[in-house]
Amino acid sequence: MGLFAFIKEAGEKLFGTGEANAASPGNDASAANAKAAEAIHNYIVALKLAPADLGVSFDAEKSLVTVTGTAPDQATREKILLAAGNVAGVAEVENRMSVARTEPEAQFHTVERGDTLSAIAKKFYGNANKYTVIFEANKPMLSDPDKIYPGQVLRIPPQG
Repeated sequence: MGLFAFIKEAGEKLFGTGEANAASPGNDASAANAKAAEAIHNYIVALKLAPADLGVSFDAEKSLVTVTGTAPDQATREKILLAAGNVAGVAEVENRMSVARTEPEAQFHTVERGDTLSAIAKKFYGNANKYTVIFEANKPMLSDPDKIYPGQVLRIPPQG
């Protein structure tokens, strides 16, 4: 359980400004929040990460996503949190998920300008060639090891 911080302006653009900013005057906040939550839920489903009981809610006023459900393992839970948080308009993700099979938790790294997966691997593992470990740990959100962006949050699994 816990709250994870993200950079609100970085990430997948899943909903328009009206949906992302449901608190705007003239907007129906609850309908906009529900629509944004549905977009995030559908994104997690499209990534094939969603457990059957996945629940997603969004509070635009706080830029907060809350996720619930039971992930099959720690890695999937972390990927769901990252998928929900690496969305433009989301500043925090509240983790209310449980896991069926516990594993060691990963660390997280916020990509900075000039970062590469090799440089991140060197920082965390002491070996730039272990960039593939980080790439694999962030699939399916990452489709190419050269396509990371500043503000994106990545899973850094424990060394095996």
